[in-house]
Amino acid sequence: MKTLPTSLPGLCLVSALLCAPVVSAQPVAKDGVLTTPAGMSLYSNDNDKTTPGKTVCYGPCLMLWTPYLAAADAKATGDQGFITREDGKRQWTYKSMPLFQWVDDKQPGDRKGEGVRSVWHLAKP
Repeated sequence: MKTLPTSLPGLCLVSALLCAPVVSAQPVAKDGVLTTPAGMSLYSNDNDKTTPGKTVCYGPCLMLWTPYLAAADAKATGDQGFITREDGKRQWTYKSMPLFQWVDDKQPGDRKGEGVRSVWHLAKP
């Protein structure tokens, strides 16, 4: 019988949400896409268009897509904003679309999440 990993890095493999950043700085435009200040690409999910102010990415989705979270006192500008997730955390949005990071993007500039399941796309300002 297999057991779950007990180390923190092992838990990160089990649930990306457990290792999600508590606070993230405002997204920035870089090379035609929105990124974290460290240059990691941000994505949105087409299915979120049908639920304005919410996201459909919960449960198993969170194993691959990390919500780009915001501090409670973060201030948005322009087309950026926030949603409040079911757990009460604030998540950055762009044009009302919640923003996420892809698990396989390992270095700044990676864009491996583009087109996943034909619904995940780079957030482009």
